[in-house]
Amino acid sequence: MILDKINTPNDLKDLTIDEMNTLADEMRELIIKKVNTTGGHMGPNLGIIEATIAMHYVFNSPVDKIVFDVSHQCYPHKILTGRKEGFTNPQEYLKYTGYTAPEESLHDIFKVGHTSTSVSLATGLAKARDLKKEKSNVIALIGDGSLSGGEAFEGLDNAAELGSNMIVVVNDNDMSIAENHGGLYKNLKALRESKGVCECNFFKSLGFDYLYVDDGNNIEKLIEAFKKVKDIDHPIVVHIRTLKGCGLTVAEQNKEAFHWIMPGTLDEKPEQSCEQLEDYNSVTNEFIIKKAQEDSSLIVVNPATPGVHGFTPEFRQRLGCQYTDVGIAEEHAVAYCSALAKAGAKPIFTIVSSFVQRTYDQLSQDLCLNNSPITMLVYWGGLSNGDATHLGSFDIPLISNIPNIVYLAPTNKEEYLAMLEYSYSQNDRPIAIRVPNIPLVSSGIKDNTDYSILNKFKLIEKGEKIAILGLGNFFNLAKELKKEIKSKLNIDATLINPIFMTGVDCDLLEDLKSEHNIVITLEDGILDGGFGEKIARFYGNSDMKVFNYGGIKEFTDRISLDELYDRYHLKKELIVEDVKTYL
Repeated sequence: MILDKINTPNDLKDLTIDEMNTLADEMRELIIKKVNTTGGHMGPNLGIIEATIAMHYVFNSPVDKIVFDVSHQCYPHKILTGRKEGFTNPQEYLKYTGYTAPEESLHDIFKVGHTSTSVSLATGLAKARDLKKEKSNVIALIGDGSLSGGEAFEGLDNAAELGSNMIVVVNDNDMSIAENHGGLYKNLKALRESKGVCECNFFKSLGFDYLYVDDGNNIEKLIEAFKKVKDIDHPIVVHIRTLKGCGLTVAEQNKEAFHWIMPGTLDEKPEQSCEQLEDYNSVTNEFIIKKAQEDSSLIVVNPATPGVHGFTPEFRQRLGCQYTDVGIAEEHAVAYCSALAKAGAKPIFTIVSSFVQRTYDQLSQDLCLNNSPITMLVYWGGLSNGDATHLGSFDIPLISNIPNIVYLAPTNKEEYLAMLEYSYSQNDRPIAIRVPNIPLVSSGIKDNTDYSILNKFKLIEKGEKIAILGLGNFFNLAKELKKEIKSKLNIDATLINPIFMTGVDCDLLEDLKSEHNIVITLEDGILDGGFGEKIARFYGNSDMKVFNYGGIKEFTDRISLDELYDRYHLKKELIVEDVKTYL
């Protein structure tokens, strides 16, 4: 294998074009096998192999800095920068994260996993280089999908007037996670169709020099282009047209489904039943379709993550003009929804928990300060074994401490549907619902709770001495804990479903003082600024002992949930031991 000779990017410089093409084939085969085994980003990595080889052939990393946007296309880069055993050896498949990580290699400048950041980061590197009077190339690699994010424009706007070496490589495969949306993509299409010579050029309008490469999967042509811009003394965009999923037919044909895949996706499977199991996505989508048929003012707004929510192409087509993909633009999405609501429409905004912080200012100012009545559905909220860049444990503090918004935590299907009905029908305030991040639970009994009575907790079972408040995803843990306390301590604890994350039930909490001396809170997120702290603050000047259980304020990285639950004592046996020690 050619790859046997490649241990650093410098080893590429001794290869011929034919050898580099063979190397690309070898890397492609390794990535397909590895990703199919572990799961991960397939299409983005397959499409950027040739460009990665060409960049490392021409430039001198890590002296020359290459900044990857999102970095879900960094697998080829990792293979070439001393981490190939993570792709050649199945025992080492999980050794390296799926994103750039400075602790792994000097060739990784930043730990990133969110989009639209590379140009801003690269501009900072270039400016620091200039201030120190150093010489090197700074390259930002950004996909066309990432250009829809506001920070990408801000970075480009600033970089264009840098007046020194700044190379922006635009990897244009005419795709985001799903299809691209936004007026910018009309210009990218025109540039592709004209081979980069059409009069209207977004990048030139900002002040960039511009170079187009029509075959962005051709190593020879890429090397030629990169040699032209190496050591350039002004900002330039190198616009390369690539094929997402290149070299894997099924990924080329179904780009959306193969952006990120589960383990074993490519394996032959025996015929399985086509019956679709009910989950919270299907429950949500059935609700949306029904309401859309009844109410033409309904509109679903999603920032480029339709697959997370089960918004299939068929679902999106069925909604038609009642569905808007705003691109990777959470800030715009929230302001857009606020205005939709003010004008009498009924927006349902769907977002992944780990992306909420990207729109904090808009949540606060554009939405909550204006008290616009939207429905906001937060997916994948909770502690997880994910990468540090995609943790869903911070949404409770981020959302629940903004005035006017109500943040709800359903524990089963029936509560969730009742909350959706309440949120959709009311016009008083913005409502956020944390979509349960657990297998679907159904009580089989319609929930008739009046959620307009704010901060009213549900007293599920009345007991004594110890009260357990199990929030959302952790309500089932609260039920198990109640049984464990009865078994080990012979105490019949009170069980409470708090429902509301944005306030406390003062009357219920006050009543607990008469027959209880311990309150336990369980929340699937970080404790700092979270739900449990509100309960602890309520009891701060009393004799009530409050145990708060949740995550600590930290960035975890691919740590198993079992290990995290041990660390945070989020297991019934560990909690009982804590209480027993106190008693």
